[in-house]
Amino acid sequence: MALVPWRPLAEIDTLRREMDRLWEKFFGESPIEWIGSAWVPPLDVSETKNEIVVKAELPGIDPKDVEVTLSNGVLTIKGEKKQEKEEKDERYHLVERSYGSFVRSVKLPVDVDEKKVKASYKDGVLKVVLPKVEKAKEKAIKVEIEK
Repeated sequence: MALVPWRPLAEIDTLRREMDRLWEKFFGESPIEWIGSAWVPPLDVSETKNEIVVKAELPGIDPKDVEVTLSNGVLTIKGEKKQEKEEKDERYHLVERSYGSFVRSVKLPVDVDEKKVKASYKDGVLKVVLPKVEKAKEKAIKVEIEK
């Protein structure tokens, strides 16, 4: 009987790839895209009768460094939180702020009118308003019950 070496890291890598594949199947993006980021902005997604509203906290980020796209019902926000220029004679005692590129994607719960999407930026918050298409708006009708 031959001994076969056990390679736990190979098994973990196989498991990670399988989990990534399942994640992409259900959510349309790789978890590595957001896990690997040094900083990921928090999002709020809300829905009214007529629209979906997505808000992202982007403090200290120039709106010119942010890109918002909509494709196949997935809203993607990409950008970069740039690090301030370091002074040569500075010596840090504590570093807690994160910098770098980020990507956030969210699958929208309903169809939206892509031609009417608007985005605004105020006080460090990006707000994306996505009007629903007519068929996605809730309509209530009364159904008569036969006796």
